[in-house]
Amino acid sequence: MTSTKKTVGREVVSLDTVARQKAEALPEPVTYELKGVEFTLAPFHSMPMDLQERMRGPEDYLAILRTALGPEKVREMVDAGYTLGDLNLVAEEWMRRSGVELGESPASAAS
Repeated sequence: MTSTKKTVGREVVSLDTVARQKAEALPEPVTYELKGVEFTLAPFHSMPMDLQERMRGPEDYLAILRTALGPEKVREMVDAGYTLGDLNLVAEEWMRRSGVELGESPASAAS
């Protein structure tokens, strides 16, 4: 529920309650395992807003994973022999389990 405050000359709509409700409705983080590497990803919509600034394009899954998991875990994935197909699989499953429509790009989901 939003609340409205009337001040002189303007109306301010507080979205804090709505934002809190949406955050509480997000799915729980999911732990995945691929090629012997285990990692946990929080729902995509819980990622920090500055993630979009770090992305080189709407499908820059590597930048997204570096932000979500940290560079050490990404290095572990590279060392385990992850392929670009594996990277896409991780991204697809993460989006699906986060409730992001598969036709919706991560950039539009983050904005």
